[in-house]
Amino acid sequence: MKNESTAPLDEQILAISKLAGQIRNSLQTVRASLPSDTLEKLSNLESLLFQASKQVNAVEEERRKLLALANTTQAVNSSLELDEVLQLVMDTIIRLTEAERGFLMLRDAEGKMVTRVARNWGQESINPGEFAISRTIIQRVIESGIPVLTTNAQEDPRFGGQQSIVAYNLRSILCVPLKAKTEIIGVIYADNRIRSGIFREAERDLLTVFANQAAIAIENARLFASVRRTLAEVTELKNLMDNIFASIASGVLTADVQDEITLCNRAAESILGQSTAELVGTPLDEAFPYELQTHLASVRDTDKPVMGLEITHNHPLRGALDWRLNLSPLKDADQVTQGVAIVVDDMTEHRKLEAQRRLLERMVSPAVLNQINPDSLQIGGQLRDITVLFADIRGFTSYSEKQSPAALVAVLNRYLAAGAEAVLDQEGTVDKFLGDAVMAWFNAPLPQADHTLRAVKAALALKSAVGKLHSELPPEAQLSFGVGIHYGEAVLGWIGTEKRLEYTAIGDCVNTTKRIQENSAKNQILISQAAYERVKDWVEAIPFSPLKVKGKSEAVEVYELVGMK
Repeated sequence: MKNESTAPLDEQILAISKLAGQIRNSLQTVRASLPSDTLEKLSNLESLLFQASKQVNAVEEERRKLLALANTTQAVNSSLELDEVLQLVMDTIIRLTEAERGFLMLRDAEGKMVTRVARNWGQESINPGEFAISRTIIQRVIESGIPVLTTNAQEDPRFGGQQSIVAYNLRSILCVPLKAKTEIIGVIYADNRIRSGIFREAERDLLTVFANQAAIAIENARLFASVRRTLAEVTELKNLMDNIFASIASGVLTADVQDEITLCNRAAESILGQSTAELVGTPLDEAFPYELQTHLASVRDTDKPVMGLEITHNHPLRGALDWRLNLSPLKDADQVTQGVAIVVDDMTEHRKLEAQRRLLERMVSPAVLNQINPDSLQIGGQLRDITVLFADIRGFTSYSEKQSPAALVAVLNRYLAAGAEAVLDQEGTVDKFLGDAVMAWFNAPLPQADHTLRAVKAALALKSAVGKLHSELPPEAQLSFGVGIHYGEAVLGWIGTEKRLEYTAIGDCVNTTKRIQENSAKNQILISQAAYERVKDWVEAIPFSPLKVKGKSEAVEVYELVGMK
């Protein structure tokens, strides 16, 4: 038997009531000797004690439920995981109300009520196929915002005729709104399909209070989930932006209004020769050369960008560096300037390549350069019809004996330049300079239907250019060209090895042209019979004595070119 001093109060009172009954029964035998109202008073005491024990028991039950509610509310509000909160809310409701089933519904993005949690008395999730509930009662709670309690829905005049209640044999139902501030975000629905009258007003009031606390916890969990999703999206976007920022080939830096660097990418580290840790926090005037400061001041003062700025910077360790920069005001979402953004490209290697190409263009015809594809370059040639031109400076050998090397080269370059320009003006290809001679051809690498006529025009232009040179040079430097032109077949292509290649023409056509040129006099242009036949309608030429040249068994028929018709 329990120790009465440690037993609950309701049990102690009930025990005293029983004791009073036992005393009353014992006194029945001596009833005559007792005052007339003694037994009646004992009976009343027994009844009062019994009622008191029931009231104490009810109060204790309420206290137990309130304590469970407080503990659950604390647990619910301590979690920010929405699914965990919803499940805890539903299991608590079923335990406190002794419901058979419980459903928690929330509004979705479209405003529809969607069941988020459905649990039974065994704390198990209910299969969606078993969601047999009264939509009528739920809709009434949503529309009115007032809880609904029915002890027997089958007999309740408010709902007895509803099809779902009859069909699903619904009896005890309790439904309360979930309110966040003034907005109904969902409902809690509990029922018992077996027993009637299990829900009372006390359960309704208890559940209403709990629902209000649960609604706050649900909104907090929703807010947390939203913030977490947003944070994940922002983090993903930041990672993407960081990857893009890091992979940009141009150097990108930002500086604040105090001109201190706040951000830079990997390309900027490479271009400036410093790490991010060294650059961030560094004043711009320490990271960039002095000449940039004027342009930075212009951006700050005018709030306008400076684009395409090119500067040459002499780095103490890396030598001369060529940079191209774009400077722009750095603005926030409200278009308030927060600093400056700098995009910098290292053009040093590009400038070197440009200089090398310009030098190469002076050595190789631009038409040939444009045909070069390093990925498909092959040694060998193709047979083509071309017109070849040879021009040689007459009297250069004797002139060179009396000149210093520097003066000689200066004069030679002027004559060779005149020859090259005459050819290039007609879109011919200068093959090479052979000492004091120029070799060129037409109709390759690009086809030219009038290639022989172009060669003739180039030769006449060269003759005219020499006359102009004579007016600029001293008498002893007034030299002349002898020119030979021939038309025929030659093999054109890349000749040599993989380490040393030359785009040139090889064949009897080239050799014959050279022999014709060797037989031309000062300022004389000789063209072969084959070449003359292709241009005779446009030029004036006179027959010249056939040439007996080395390597030919028969004399070569030639004409002296006089001019154009």
